[in-house]
Amino acid sequence: MGGVTFEGVGKVYADGTRAVSGMDLEIPDGEFMVLVGPSGCGKTTALRMVAGLEEISEGVLRIGERVVNRVPARDRDIAMVFQSYALYPHLTVYDNIAFGLRLRKTPKDETDQRVREAAEILGLSALLDRKPRALSGGQRQRVAMGRAIVRQPQAFLMDEPLSNLDAKLRVHMRAEIAELQNELGVTTIYVTHDQVEAMTMGDRVAVMRKGTLQQVAPPQELYERPVNLFVGGFIGSPAMNMVEATVERRNGGFTALVGRHELALGERVVSMRPALESYVGRTVVLGIRPESLEDAALAPEVSPDRQLKGVVVLREPLGSEIVAHFDVDARPAVTEDIRELARDVGQEAGVPSVGEGPEKTTMVGRFGPRSRVHNGDVVNVAVDTGSVHLFDAETGDAIYAQEPASAGTTRIQQREGAEA
Repeated sequence: MGGVTFEGVGKVYADGTRAVSGMDLEIPDGEFMVLVGPSGCGKTTALRMVAGLEEISEGVLRIGERVVNRVPARDRDIAMVFQSYALYPHLTVYDNIAFGLRLRKTPKDETDQRVREAAEILGLSALLDRKPRALSGGQRQRVAMGRAIVRQPQAFLMDEPLSNLDAKLRVHMRAEIAELQNELGVTTIYVTHDQVEAMTMGDRVAVMRKGTLQQVAPPQELYERPVNLFVGGFIGSPAMNMVEATVERRNGGFTALVGRHELALGERVVSMRPALESYVGRTVVLGIRPESLEDAALAPEVSPDRQLKGVVVLREPLGSEIVAHFDVDARPAVTEDIRELARDVGQEAGVPSVGEGPEKTTMVGRFGPRSRVHNGDVVNVAVDTGSVHLFDAETGDAIYAQEPASAGTTRIQQREGAEA
């Protein structure tokens, strides 16, 4: 087994399209690394470069200690699990799992032992004589996994392997794959568009956007400390609420002015963001996760300076919670990051142009099941202001300790300047 290392790896197609740029990523031996991002962000291209299915335009790619830029796919000692399973319909489960070993002319006794061991691990022992057409989607995916396991490769590569399964089976297979990888200890790179899969399966998660790594971190760190607005908006379901706010000094602390509302920022938020002083009087993007919003009737201890008032437009009772959509008198945050996030889920048409838009934002809160709000109700919403996020409105960078970019400098201008 071995790790996988990207050193400045890039991919440019013949027509000049750049799919991956300057990718630096070290995946230690035995780690479960998930690549996640919107459609077209370069995650599958990065995986295919590891597999040898795409040529590397620039940089160095290592599997273990070996540079594999020019090594054919068949000689890279990796195993890939595809979205489509890629099973041979005329072969039995046994023969599908054994196929790669037979190509390598592995001795018959060793092949039989490996196949039966893999089948036992995957719960396929009773199905070895069946053809793929007689299997469920989950069983076919297990066969594809078995074919990879028997190879005993240096690394597993998985390209959206669960996307063809129904929702309930996907949840089950997520747990199975994560448990299997932990048991085998094989370096695994897993590509998915589903950020819930990414958060529940990976030891670390790499978020990509437009061919560039945005942040690589353990799932909880991505969630609690996103480095920019794009990561904050992409990670989390329902997505983070984002509104324009102005930072002011009030009563010896910081307050975020959100439309007609004033939210006193918690001490934790301020202590984590020493650069906040530089943003006094400036417009920022305030991010609030749905779980940081509660029906104030269920949180009487929350003071008025940590509440928003809105009108409920949609109530989704889920049993364990109520997902409430409510309109607040505040301007929605509109940046290129937010437009791209909306475009990824087919909602770009609902995002106003930069600098325009209504003085109203629809926010989503995860209320307790005892909430009695209904559509059309005016509701006071308690905000956990110790868990809010703040982003530079110009660059999209999270506000922590860095100095703010000069006014009027956009991320695109910064990138073009760097490339020049």
